[in-house]
Amino acid sequence: MNLPGACGSVTSLQKPQPSGYSSDGVQCNTVRLTSIPLSMLRILTLETTCDETAAAVVTDSLEVLGSVVVSQDSLHQKFGGVVPEIASRAHLENLLPVIDETLRRAGISLTNLDAIAVATMPGLAGSLLVGLIAAKTLALVLQKPLIAVNHLQAHIYACKVAFKAELPDGGPFPCVGLIVSGGHTSLYRCNGAIDFTLLGGTIDDAAGEAFDKVAAMLGLPYPGGPSIQKAAATGNPKAYSFPRSLLHEDRLAFSFSGLKTAVRYHLFGVGDSKPGSSGAGGVSLIPPVSESEVSDIAASFQEAAVDCLVGKSVQALKQIGLSTLCVGGGVAANARFRKKLEDSAHKNDFRLYMAPPALCTDNAVMGAIAVERYQAGLFEPLDLDVSPGLVR
Repeated sequence: MNLPGACGSVTSLQKPQPSGYSSDGVQCNTVRLTSIPLSMLRILTLETTCDETAAAVVTDSLEVLGSVVVSQDSLHQKFGGVVPEIASRAHLENLLPVIDETLRRAGISLTNLDAIAVATMPGLAGSLLVGLIAAKTLALVLQKPLIAVNHLQAHIYACKVAFKAELPDGGPFPCVGLIVSGGHTSLYRCNGAIDFTLLGGTIDDAAGEAFDKVAAMLGLPYPGGPSIQKAAATGNPKAYSFPRSLLHEDRLAFSFSGLKTAVRYHLFGVGDSKPGSSGAGGVSLIPPVSESEVSDIAASFQEAAVDCLVGKSVQALKQIGLSTLCVGGGVAANARFRKKLEDSAHKNDFRLYMAPPALCTDNAVMGAIAVERYQAGLFEPLDLDVSPGLVR
């Protein structure tokens, strides 16, 4: 990947430098610009919040010119979860080749870009920093605007990207947004693409975390979501009655810790019957059980988790008085979840937009939400920092 010098000439494909920048292209302050011409806008979006290294080139019409995602699952599998230091080091190795391949697929060069966007929150500190440093460098050298992306908002925006042909210009907003992933399980009132208000979320574990931990208890490989789904396909979802915590309470909150513990107690009884014996992620290895029992437990656990997610989403729609639900995040790729949400949408008469599975797991295409910030003239200075951690 060839980086032109900071004083390189501006080609005819580049937009004029927006006001609010110094003569050398470095932003002086966070600025809101009121009028920016949009003629085949091209934005490079970077995603390094957790353990996927991704880049995409998107246009102002939400056309995806190129997209690459590199997974780290094989690096973290033996640990039963993401190891932050391993994740950040892998991003360091992968990010530049990923950007280079994305540009190649898009059929453009760096000088054809109009802005650089990067996810800066929430996520793992080290992983976020790798993406941010790369984005800052490109923005400075190319003298292009720098755009910060909220990873959670981007998950909901993936619905607009996927259904742009059938949505009005404003997209699916206002809507209730459900983000369900390994780190977050949250409901938002989404008045616009970048106007979110938290309605409620998990008070303990995220749904995706519970899937990972239960999979480890059952001796299934990481990541737990696909493994649970596969095992559950031949199981009986009514075999065991696991709890649906908070499902019948009015507050818009989730809890999956009790569900996870119920599976553990089913396997071991109350307490740890095998102290010192542990598998991936430090979770105790299961006692000998048949393959059919593993499938039944997986199916019963999955059904309980899905019931909570669907039930609280419907509850949020009724409480807020909206009739559109947008869903994103890795757990939204679960086939049983998608089917029960679709059934609920028909039964309760609400519009449902779910990102396709490829846009549910972490990717850079959902970073197309940067188009909204570009159009609003919301750019960031080069002292932009990350906001790691979880949003609760």
